[in-house]
Amino acid sequence: MIETTPLTPVLGARITGVDIARGVDATTMAALRHALDRFSVLVFPDQRIDDAAQVAFSEGFGPLERTRPGAPGAGSPVIILSNIGQDGAITPPTDKQVLNNKANRFWHHDSSFKPVPARASLLSAREIPSAGGDTEFASMRAAFAALDPAEQDALRGRVAIHDFGWSRSRVDAALVTEAERSQHPPVRQALVLEENPHGPALYLGAHARSIEGMGEAESRALIDRLMALATQPAFTYAHKWRPHDLVMWDNRAVLHRATPFATTTERRHMVRTCVAGTAPTLAAAA
Repeated sequence: MIETTPLTPVLGARITGVDIARGVDATTMAALRHALDRFSVLVFPDQRIDDAAQVAFSEGFGPLERTRPGAPGAGSPVIILSNIGQDGAITPPTDKQVLNNKANRFWHHDSSFKPVPARASLLSAREIPSAGGDTEFASMRAAFAALDPAEQDALRGRVAIHDFGWSRSRVDAALVTEAERSQHPPVRQALVLEENPHGPALYLGAHARSIEGMGEAESRALIDRLMALATQPAFTYAHKWRPHDLVMWDNRAVLHRATPFATTTERRHMVRTCVAGTAPTLAAAA
Protein backbone atom coordinates (compact mmCIF):
# COMPACT_ATOMS: atom_id res chain seq x y z
CA MET A 1 0.00 0.00 0.00
CA ILE A 2 1.43 3.38 -0.99
CA GLU A 3 1.94 6.18 1.49
CA THR A 4 1.87 9.80 0.32
CA THR A 5 3.59 12.54 2.34
CA PRO A 6 3.26 16.14 1.07
CA LEU A 7 6.57 18.01 0.76
CA THR A 8 5.35 21.64 0.63
CA PRO A 9 1.96 23.37 0.93
CA VAL A 10 1.72 23.86 -2.86
CA LEU A 11 3.55 21.00 -4.59
CA GLY A 12 5.42 17.74 -4.15
CA ALA A 13 4.83 14.45 -2.34
CA ARG A 14 7.07 11.63 -1.16
CA ILE A 15 5.76 8.23 -2.22
CA THR A 16 6.69 5.08 -0.29
CA GLY A 17 5.39 1.52 -0.40
CA VAL A 18 6.25 1.07 -4.09
CA ASP A 19 9.03 -1.15 -5.48
CA ILE A 20 9.27 -0.12 -9.11
CA ALA A 21 11.82 -2.80 -9.98
CA ARG A 22 9.25 -5.50 -9.15
CA GLY A 23 6.51 -3.91 -11.22
CA VAL A 24 3.45 -1.89 -10.23
CA ASP A 25 -0.14 -3.15 -10.44
CA ALA A 26 -2.99 -1.30 -12.16
CA THR A 27 -4.62 -0.13 -8.91
CA THR A 28 -1.38 1.43 -7.70
CA MET A 29 -0.75 3.04 -11.09
CA ALA A 30 -4.20 4.66 -10.96
CA ALA A 31 -3.46 6.03 -7.49
CA LEU A 32 -0.11 7.42 -8.71
CA ARG A 33 -1.78 9.14 -11.68
CA HIS A 34 -4.18 10.87 -9.27
CA ALA A 35 -1.26 11.82 -7.01
CA LEU A 36 0.62 13.34 -9.95
CA ASP A 37 -2.41 15.47 -10.87
CA ARG A 38 -2.71 16.67 -7.28
CA PHE A 39 0.92 17.16 -6.21
CA SER A 40 2.68 17.79 -9.57
CA VAL A 41 5.98 16.28 -8.29
CA LEU A 42 6.34 12.75 -6.89
CA VAL A 43 9.52 11.56 -5.14
CA PHE A 44 10.15 7.80 -4.99
CA PRO A 45 13.16 7.15 -2.71
CA ASP A 46 15.49 4.13 -2.93
CA GLN A 47 14.37 2.77 -6.31
CA ARG A 48 17.19 0.52 -7.55
CA ILE A 49 16.17 0.34 -11.19
CA ASP A 50 17.85 -0.03 -14.55
CA ASP A 51 16.79 1.61 -17.82
CA ALA A 52 14.39 -1.20 -18.72
CA ALA A 53 12.57 -0.97 -15.37
CA GLN A 54 12.35 2.80 -15.68
CA VAL A 55 10.91 2.55 -19.18
CA ALA A 56 8.37 -0.08 -18.10
CA PHE A 57 7.20 2.03 -15.14
CA SER A 58 7.06 5.20 -17.25
CA GLU A 59 4.92 3.46 -19.88
CA GLY A 60 2.29 2.91 -17.19
CA PHE A 61 1.52 6.63 -17.53
CA GLY A 62 1.30 6.59 -21.33
CA PRO A 63 3.40 6.28 -24.50
CA LEU A 64 6.92 7.67 -24.21
CA GLU A 65 8.65 10.32 -26.26
CA ARG A 66 11.74 9.37 -28.23
CA THR A 67 14.86 11.36 -27.43
CA ARG A 68 15.53 14.09 -29.99
CA PRO A 69 18.36 13.75 -32.53
CA GLY A 70 21.67 15.12 -31.30
CA ALA A 71 21.08 14.21 -27.64
CA PRO A 72 22.57 11.22 -25.78
CA GLY A 73 20.13 8.34 -26.17
CA ALA A 74 18.71 9.74 -29.44
CA GLY A 75 15.96 7.59 -30.92
CA SER A 76 15.35 5.66 -27.69
CA PRO A 77 12.90 6.35 -24.83
CA VAL A 78 15.75 7.44 -22.53
CA ILE A 79 17.93 10.51 -22.44
CA ILE A 80 21.23 10.47 -20.58
CA LEU A 81 21.96 13.61 -18.55
CA SER A 82 25.57 13.16 -17.59
CA ASN A 83 29.03 14.71 -17.53
CA ILE A 84 30.62 11.28 -17.97
CA GLY A 85 31.92 10.33 -21.39
CA GLN A 86 31.84 6.95 -23.11
CA ASP A 87 35.35 6.27 -21.80
CA GLY A 88 34.10 6.64 -18.21
CA ALA A 89 35.99 9.90 -17.62
CA ILE A 90 34.51 13.31 -16.83
CA THR A 91 34.00 15.27 -20.05
CA PRO A 92 35.64 18.70 -20.56
CA PRO A 93 33.61 21.91 -20.02
CA THR A 94 33.49 22.57 -23.77
CA ASP A 95 31.82 19.23 -24.56
CA LYS A 96 28.38 19.65 -26.16
CA GLN A 97 26.87 17.29 -23.61
CA VAL A 98 28.10 19.53 -20.76
CA LEU A 99 26.82 22.67 -22.53
CA ASN A 100 23.41 21.06 -23.01
CA ASN A 101 23.39 20.23 -19.30
CA LYS A 102 24.05 23.94 -18.65
CA ALA A 103 20.89 24.77 -20.56
CA ASN A 104 19.00 22.70 -18.01
CA ARG A 105 19.89 25.30 -15.36
CA PHE A 106 17.25 27.61 -16.84
CA TRP A 107 13.69 27.12 -15.59
CA HIS A 108 11.90 25.11 -18.28
CA HIS A 109 9.22 22.63 -19.21
CA ASP A 110 10.56 19.54 -20.99
CA SER A 111 9.71 19.47 -24.71
CA SER A 112 7.73 22.72 -24.71
CA PHE A 113 9.42 23.38 -28.08
CA LYS A 114 7.50 20.46 -29.64
CA PRO A 115 4.04 20.81 -31.23
CA VAL A 116 2.76 18.30 -28.66
CA PRO A 117 4.93 18.76 -25.56
CA ALA A 118 5.62 16.16 -22.90
CA ARG A 119 3.00 15.31 -20.30
CA ALA A 120 5.42 14.14 -17.60
CA SER A 121 9.08 13.37 -16.95
CA LEU A 122 10.81 10.79 -14.76
CA LEU A 123 14.42 11.24 -13.65
CA SER A 124 16.49 8.54 -11.98
CA ALA A 125 19.65 9.28 -9.98
CA ARG A 126 22.31 6.74 -10.93
CA GLU A 127 25.37 8.75 -9.81
CA ILE A 128 25.29 12.08 -7.97
CA PRO A 129 27.86 14.69 -6.88
CA SER A 130 28.70 15.26 -3.22
CA ALA A 131 27.24 18.78 -3.40
CA GLY A 132 24.97 20.66 -5.80
CA GLY A 133 23.26 19.16 -8.82
CA ASP A 134 19.84 19.49 -7.15
CA THR A 135 16.61 19.81 -9.14
CA GLU A 136 14.23 22.64 -8.31
CA PHE A 137 10.54 22.77 -9.18
CA ALA A 138 8.13 25.71 -9.39
CA SER A 139 4.34 25.43 -9.31
CA MET A 140 2.73 27.11 -12.29
CA ARG A 141 -0.71 26.39 -10.81
CA ALA A 142 0.16 28.32 -7.64
CA ALA A 143 1.51 31.16 -9.79
CA PHE A 144 -1.68 31.41 -11.82
CA ALA A 145 -3.83 31.25 -8.67
CA ALA A 146 -1.84 34.15 -7.19
CA LEU A 147 -2.75 36.49 -10.06
CA ASP A 148 -5.57 39.00 -9.88
CA PRO A 149 -8.74 37.53 -11.49
CA ALA A 150 -8.74 40.28 -14.11
CA GLU A 151 -5.20 39.35 -15.18
CA GLN A 152 -6.09 35.66 -15.18
CA ASP A 153 -8.86 36.42 -17.65
CA ALA A 154 -6.53 38.59 -19.75
CA LEU A 155 -3.94 35.79 -20.00
CA ARG A 156 -6.42 33.09 -20.96
CA GLY A 157 -6.37 32.58 -24.71
CA ARG A 158 -2.91 34.15 -25.12
CA VAL A 159 -0.31 32.30 -27.19
CA ALA A 160 3.42 32.10 -26.45
CA ILE A 161 6.05 31.25 -29.06
CA HIS A 162 8.47 28.55 -27.85
CA ASP A 163 11.74 28.44 -29.75
CA PHE A 164 14.39 25.75 -29.13
CA GLY A 165 17.08 27.43 -31.21
CA TRP A 166 16.60 30.77 -29.43
CA SER A 167 16.75 29.25 -25.96
CA ARG A 168 19.84 27.14 -26.66
CA SER A 169 21.64 30.13 -28.18
CA ARG A 170 21.31 31.88 -24.80
CA VAL A 171 23.78 29.28 -23.46
CA ASP A 172 26.17 29.26 -26.42
CA ALA A 173 25.60 30.59 -29.94
CA ALA A 174 27.16 27.45 -31.43
CA LEU A 175 25.24 25.00 -29.23
CA VAL A 176 22.40 24.38 -31.67
CA THR A 177 23.08 23.26 -35.24
CA GLU A 178 21.14 24.36 -38.29
CA ALA A 179 19.82 20.80 -38.56
CA GLU A 180 18.48 21.04 -34.99
CA ARG A 181 16.88 24.41 -35.74
CA SER A 182 15.16 22.87 -38.76
CA GLN A 183 14.10 19.86 -36.72
CA HIS A 184 12.53 22.10 -34.04
CA PRO A 185 11.14 25.32 -35.57
CA PRO A 186 9.27 27.75 -33.28
CA VAL A 187 5.88 26.48 -32.09
CA ARG A 188 2.76 28.11 -30.64
CA GLN A 189 1.72 27.11 -27.12
CA ALA A 190 -1.12 28.20 -24.87
CA LEU A 191 0.02 30.60 -22.16
CA VAL A 192 -2.51 29.12 -19.73
CA LEU A 193 -3.28 25.39 -19.54
CA GLU A 194 -6.74 24.44 -18.28
CA GLU A 195 -6.40 20.64 -18.42
CA ASN A 196 -5.45 19.82 -14.80
CA PRO A 197 -8.41 18.96 -12.54
CA HIS A 198 -6.71 20.81 -9.67
CA GLY A 199 -6.57 24.16 -11.46
CA PRO A 200 -5.13 26.11 -14.40
CA ALA A 201 -1.38 26.57 -14.85
CA LEU A 202 0.85 29.08 -16.60
CA TYR A 203 3.00 27.57 -19.36
CA LEU A 204 6.24 29.47 -20.04
CA GLY A 205 9.85 28.53 -19.25
CA ALA A 206 13.17 29.09 -21.00
CA HIS A 207 11.88 28.19 -24.46
CA ALA A 208 9.14 30.89 -24.32
CA ARG A 209 10.58 33.62 -26.55
CA SER A 210 7.62 35.97 -27.01
CA ILE A 211 3.85 36.36 -26.81
CA GLU A 212 1.71 36.79 -29.90
CA GLY A 213 0.13 40.21 -30.29
CA MET A 214 2.77 41.94 -28.15
CA GLY A 215 6.02 43.70 -29.02
CA GLU A 216 9.33 42.11 -28.09
CA ALA A 217 10.01 44.37 -25.09
CA GLU A 218 6.43 44.06 -23.82
CA SER A 219 6.55 40.27 -24.28
CA ARG A 220 9.79 39.90 -22.37
CA ALA A 221 8.57 42.14 -19.56
CA LEU A 222 5.42 40.04 -19.09
CA ILE A 223 7.25 36.71 -19.37
CA ASP A 224 9.93 37.83 -16.91
CA ARG A 225 7.33 39.09 -14.42
CA LEU A 226 5.32 35.86 -14.56
CA MET A 227 8.46 33.77 -14.25
CA ALA A 228 9.57 35.75 -11.19
CA LEU A 229 6.15 35.20 -9.63
CA ALA A 230 6.21 31.45 -10.32
CA THR A 231 9.74 30.87 -9.04
CA GLN A 232 9.46 32.70 -5.71
CA PRO A 233 10.41 30.48 -2.73
CA ALA A 234 6.80 30.00 -1.56
CA PHE A 235 5.96 28.24 -4.84
CA THR A 236 9.07 26.05 -5.19
CA TYR A 237 10.53 22.77 -3.97
CA ALA A 238 14.24 21.90 -4.19
CA HIS A 239 15.01 18.19 -4.40
CA LYS A 240 18.39 17.22 -2.97
CA TRP A 241 19.18 13.95 -4.70
CA ARG A 242 20.12 10.74 -2.94
CA PRO A 243 21.38 7.69 -4.83
CA HIS A 244 18.54 5.70 -6.43
CA ASP A 245 15.91 8.44 -6.07
CA LEU A 246 13.33 8.54 -8.85
CA VAL A 247 11.45 11.81 -9.26
CA MET A 248 8.45 12.29 -11.52
CA TRP A 249 6.84 15.60 -12.43
CA ASP A 250 3.94 17.00 -14.42
CA ASN A 251 5.42 19.13 -17.20
CA ARG A 252 2.07 20.82 -17.69
CA ALA A 253 2.00 22.04 -14.06
CA VAL A 254 5.60 22.80 -13.00
CA LEU A 255 8.81 24.33 -14.23
CA HIS A 256 12.09 22.73 -13.23
CA ARG A 257 15.81 23.41 -13.40
CA ALA A 258 19.10 21.82 -12.32
CA THR A 259 21.43 23.62 -9.93
CA PRO A 260 25.19 23.93 -10.55
CA PHE A 261 27.82 21.52 -9.26
CA ALA A 262 31.57 21.04 -9.78
CA THR A 263 31.27 19.60 -13.28
CA THR A 264 35.01 19.25 -13.85
CA THR A 265 35.68 17.17 -10.71
CA GLU A 266 32.34 15.61 -9.66
CA ARG A 267 30.36 12.98 -11.53
CA ARG A 268 26.62 13.19 -12.18
CA HIS A 269 24.72 10.58 -14.18
CA MET A 270 20.93 10.76 -14.49
CA VAL A 271 18.49 8.92 -16.76
CA ARG A 272 15.27 10.58 -17.90
CA THR A 273 12.14 9.29 -19.61
CA CYS A 274 9.28 11.49 -20.84
CA VAL A 275 5.61 10.57 -21.11
CA ALA A 276 4.30 12.03 -24.36
CA GLY A 277 1.48 14.53 -24.46
CA THR A 278 -1.78 13.53 -26.10
CA ALA A 279 -2.80 16.86 -27.69
CA PRO A 280 -1.39 20.29 -28.53
CA THR A 281 -1.70 22.80 -25.70
CA LEU A 282 -3.89 25.11 -27.76
CA ALA A 283 -6.37 22.32 -28.38
CA ALA A 284 -6.26 21.46 -24.68
CA ALA A 285 -6.89 25.09 -23.77
CA ALA A 286 -9.71 25.63 -26.25
